[in-house]
Amino acid sequence: MPSPQWAHRHAVINGIQTHYVEQGQGPAVVLCHGFPHLWFSWYRQIPELAAAGFRVIAPDLRGMGQTEAPADPRAYDVEHITGDLLGLLDHAGVERAIFVGLDFGAFANYDFALRHPERCIAVIGLENPAAPHDPREAPLTAYRRMGEKHFLHIVYFLEPPRADIELAEQPRNFLRKVYWTLSGAVNYFDMFKHPPGTSYIDAMVEPPALPWPWLSELELEFFVSEYSRSGFTGGLNWYRSMDMKWEQRKAFEGVQSQVPAWFIGSEADVDLAGFHGDDPIGQMRAIFPRLMDVQMIPKVGHMMQLEASAQLNSILLDYLQRIRQEC
Repeated sequence: MPSPQWAHRHAVINGIQTHYVEQGQGPAVVLCHGFPHLWFSWYRQIPELAAAGFRVIAPDLRGMGQTEAPADPRAYDVEHITGDLLGLLDHAGVERAIFVGLDFGAFANYDFALRHPERCIAVIGLENPAAPHDPREAPLTAYRRMGEKHFLHIVYFLEPPRADIELAEQPRNFLRKVYWTLSGAVNYFDMFKHPPGTSYIDAMVEPPALPWPWLSELELEFFVSEYSRSGFTGGLNWYRSMDMKWEQRKAFEGVQSQVPAWFIGSEADVDLAGFHGDDPIGQMRAIFPRLMDVQMIPKVGHMMQLEASAQLNSILLDYLQRIRQEC
């Protein structure tokens, strides 16, 4: 649980109250989480990376945890999110950093690398590879069409206030169910058997009692406590702004980044299996031709920081040492 060497910081960055945790000295490594996660998702990585000689910075991303959550989805577009990362570096006095991200955090890092390559030493993507811009159709149009056939969590998230209210009324039930559903123990796509309009909480299977091999009651309580206070609207706005991000990414269609990239996936990840096409690594290489290495962790799912902490830490430390030697 929390290390006494961690420092919690609060500051106004890019116009919003921002919370981040940092530990260590050396080249800066910024850890960017997804939804419904927090800086705490990285708590097993932070001390390991710091002990290896890195300055680790783990923010609560916009809308989640102790970072301010604007109500308007337009405040979650590419410009705001990359502005948050740029402001974080400036506030922390960091000229260049290695960015590690999962889920929405990974896409934030890829967008940042395209717009501010001079501030990026490297990017390390977890689970979610960079995907080329698809000019044919806005993403939420495609997801809504899928959601006409069966339950789809993205469609459930889109229209306030239903999801906002239902999740806020049952934060513990939602989080324990969604963390189990996203793990390697469950086939996410079984939820497609449920009809459109199903509640996300109802669509998920009942998990076994805690503790699980990779999550304790106390660890879950940290997430529950934070989301009970903040609500879920900030995180949901990352989905509700997807078409805005799509429009903003048009300017970078066909652009390749020369920032070195690295990738770590897991064999039972829902996103790699169903949301990134037939050749996700090839798609990432189309944007990041300097894709230096790809590794897959067996038998675990989307919650890799917790499900496979030791394996992930080993690969991250190997990547970071190689990056440090090359820069």
